Amino acid sequence: MVRRLLRKIGAGALALLLTLTGCGTANEVHNYAEQPAPTKQLTFFGNKYEPENVKIIEEILTDFMLEHKDVQISYESLKGADYYTALEKRMAADSADDIFMVNHDTALAFTMGGKLADLSGLDAISEFSEHMLSQMTEPDGSIYWVPTTISAFGLYCNLDLLKEHKQKVPATLAEWQAVCDHFVSQGMTPIVANNDISLKTLAIALGFYPLYRDNQQQNTFARINAGEALLSDYLKPGFALAEAFCQKGYIDAAAALETKKTSDDLAAFAEGDAPFMLTGAWAAGRFKALEPDFDFQVIPYPVLEDGSVLVINPDTRLSVSADSTEPQAALDFVSYFLQQENIQKFADNQASFSPLQAGSATSLPELQPVVDSFRTSPTVIGSDSLLDFPIWDLTADACALLLAGNSLEQTMDWLDEQVLVALHE
Repeated sequence: MVRRLLRKIGAGALALLLTLTGCGTANEVHNYAEQPAPTKQLTFFGNKYEPENVKIIEEILTDFMLEHKDVQISYESLKGADYYTALEKRMAADSADDIFMVNHDTALAFTMGGKLADLSGLDAISEFSEHMLSQMTEPDGSIYWVPTTISAFGLYCNLDLLKEHKQKVPATLAEWQAVCDHFVSQGMTPIVANNDISLKTLAIALGFYPLYRDNQQQNTFARINAGEALLSDYLKPGFALAEAFCQKGYIDAAAALETKKTSDDLAAFAEGDAPFMLTGAWAAGRFKALEPDFDFQVIPYPVLEDGSVLVINPDTRLSVSADSTEPQAALDFVSYFLQQENIQKFADNQASFSPLQAGSATSLPELQPVVDSFRTSPTVIGSDSLLDFPIWDLTADACALLLAGNSLEQTMDWLDEQVLVALHE
């Protein structure tokens, strides 16, 4: 856990420091009246713990506090699943932070529990794309979370290894399978996968794509929510593909079950022994920082007979506690965070897309195929807000069952049972 208490010095002291260290100020002494201490204390809890991500958050916090001298904000972060466990415990104990990050599943639970403040009055709401507004807005017009990025998921390709084996970057499912068959024949495991997002996003890509392509997701998800259709009716083909990849040796199921996302998987892929890796496209910058001894490219999932599917998520979602002791200050900070320049540098830092209408795409050349797909093709949302159950966690658990050796039928039965339980809680 990292606790960062930012810029406790007063504005006057900061000005004095800048004066003494600036150019052309030799032999000059400036006296400033001592500024009063901040009267409003806010806490911000998030799952962005990487130094490069925290640096951007600190910059935004500092700039906000310089403009709002009566407010002091502390940022605390935890990694991965530990963060959401801690967040749920704090909420259950009525000790929620003023501002925090949520995902689909926690936002759903907290909204139902009346734990989140309505953000629909923020000026920045009108700046979001229609696609994002459809995810954020409740039927009554309320908004309980705002995305600060749009993340994407992709297939990382080791271009040097593919070239060495006279294979090409796959554009269709048949091509991908053919490349994988080649590497299996050479005694190599083609795909590095982790135990969280790899297989579930693969299954969601194939299973939900026809719905998004035909703009039928709203009607279909309403039927699933009402118990009139089963989730497995749509995701079974995707999970069948994931099972087949394990059975054919494209993925080492036992290894994947122990592989953590954006850490173990990146390290394994960086060794250069596998042509592919399934994980977040947003990890491209982090992977590049490992300085792998090969060129790579990230592409949408080639799971269709005639093309690929890009899976995205409204991500790094900010919410404000309905019980905040400084609700207006918390809302002011979220509004500040949503300013175009802040959102853009935050999204760029995470190799992600801006959720705002005027946002631009990441400039990483390795992600150009993902950028092209985002601009031109129907995308599938991995954790669509139209679904009234924790799809992100349930599909991850279903993948773990498959990796542990459960059959496809057993896994799908379990998934449908869990959905029904969640819908009736």
